Order: sequence, then C-alpha cells, then structure tokens
Amino acid sequence: MSSDEHTETGTGWPQPAGPGRPSGPAGEPDPRPDAPDPDELSPLAPERAEPPVAEPDRFDEGATVDLSRAAGEGSGGSSPEASSAAGSSVGAGSPRRRVSSAGVMIAVLLALLGFTLVVQLKTTSTDPTVAATRQEDLVRILYDLNSREVRLRQDIAALEESQRQLRSGEQGRQAALDEASRRADELGILAGTLPATGPGLAVRFEAGEKPISASRVLDAVQELRGAGAEAMQISGGDRATVRIIASTYFLDGESGSLVVDGRRLTGPFTITVIGDPATMRTALNIPGGVVASVTGDGGKLIVEDREAAEVSALHAPIKLEHARPVS
Repeated sequence: MSSDEHTETGTGWPQPAGPGRPSGPAGEPDPRPDAPDPDELSPLAPERAEPPVAEPDRFDEGATVDLSRAAGEGSGGSSPEASSAAGSSVGAGSPRRRVSSAGVMIAVLLALLGFTLVVQLKTTSTDPTVAATRQEDLVRILYDLNSREVRLRQDIAALEESQRQLRSGEQGRQAALDEASRRADELGILAGTLPATGPGLAVRFEAGEKPISASRVLDAVQELRGAGAEAMQISGGDRATVRIIASTYFLDGESGSLVVDGRRLTGPFTITVIGDPATMRTALNIPGGVVASVTGDGGKLIVEDREAAEVSALHAPIKLEHARPVS
C-alpha cells in the first residue's frame, strides 16, 4: 500500500488527502480546445508565482545575473519561465555608460572657452563717442594725427642731422655755433622776446547774446597749442595786443572785456597764430570743440588763413630767481 502511494506521488511520501478530480464521465477533461485547465479553475490549486520583471532603466548586468541565479535556486533548476524572464530582462536593460575623467575635463575646458569668448566680445565693444562722430570729423582727426606724425619725423631728422654735424671733425665747432644760434632764436620766439612771421591763422571771436568768456579764449589757445602753434598773440577792439606765452593767464573783465596778463582788452578779440593752418583749423572744428562751444553761446568764431601771419607783440623777459640750469 505504501509503495503504491510512494510511486504515485513520486516523493516517497503519501499524497495528502484532498479534493481530487472526479472520476467517471464527469471527471473526464473537456474536449473543447479552448477549455480552461481544471487545476487552474480549482480554488484549492496553488497560485503560480510570476517571475519579477525588472525595470529597464534601472537594470544592469549584475541584477540580471542575480535574478537568474535566484530563479534557478528557487525552482531547483532552470525552468523555461525563468529562462525567458531572464532573457527579456537582459534584452530590455542596457549597461550604464560611465563618464571618464577625460570627458569631464574636456567639457569643463569648452565651458571656460565659451565664457572667455563672451567676455571678450563684451569688453571689445566700440567707443560710443567715436561711433557717433561724423565721417567728415573722423577724416579731419586722422589728417591732424598724420600732420603731427610728419612734423615729429621732421624734427627727429633735423636733430639727427645736427648731432651728426656736431660730431664731425673740422665742421664741429661751426656747426655747434650755428646750432646754438638757432636754438636761441627758437627759445626767443617761444618766450615771446623775439617777433615771428610765417603761415598761420587769424581767429576772431564775435560775441552774441553772451559775452566771450575767458574760458572760451583759453580753450582756443590750448587747442591751437595742441595742434602745433609756435607763436601767438591776442588783440582787442582797441588794437591793444598781448603776446601769448606759457605763463599767460586770462580773466573775465567788466562789460565783456578780458584781462590778459594784467592788461584789459575789449571785444571783439582776434588771436593771430603761426603754425600749420590745416591742422589748427581741424583742431578748432572737432565735435565739442571751440567752434561748437562759441556757437552754442550764440557767438561766432571766424577762422581765416594767413600766408604770412605776423606776431610782433613782445613779452618782457622773465627774470628767473630760483631756477638754475643743470650742469
């Protein structure tokens, strides 16, 4: 009896009593092809545990191997269901790509390069003052700069020639005397102790609603000096004339008059200057310069070219009390 039971169960132990499949005609299986399995319809049949399905985005090779191993140990072998589940998990999940340190370094360098380019583009923006200047004014400024460059190159060439002559043998002494005389004349013109003549301009100030202020005249003198003026004098309506040198000062007087080096001048005022006419005219007409300032005050600034301007007014020599030449 026990051997039969062992054989039927296949486990070596008696099969537990329980509701079985009815025998006879009622117990025969349903011949229909789509009929359900009676064991699956039985309420007492144990439920089959479905294999766990791994999420594709969180699954890797290690989890797949563990799942396959766990399925094999639980079933006592490799079942078809476990094998199919493991295969689908391996197909669905992809190994996570690890970013190397070289890739991170390249990304950081590209970001720094982009930031540097943006900052460079912002810092190299054009000057708004120059961008708003008219083309004619830019041409005049360029011409002024070119004239200054030519004048400086001529001065350099003259000084080099003088140096060469001074170092020569027999002509050295005579060249030294000539150079000293020339330098004395130049210093006399700059100091206002010698008269001068040469090409230049006559700049006339005519007052409008407002009188010509001392600051406007001083601005004109500074612009002319910056443009290469070599000698200047200012005259009033009463023909009084004062030589303009480095120490000349300007003050506002009564009834629209000017006080120049302590001497009172009445309008209109005229500055006679010796220098390159084109360069000085350009300096006076730059945007926001003297012409624009005087016109804004309601006055006029008339500029005339002179082929031979004369600066005849003299300044008394200044006696130096403290300064001494360096030997």
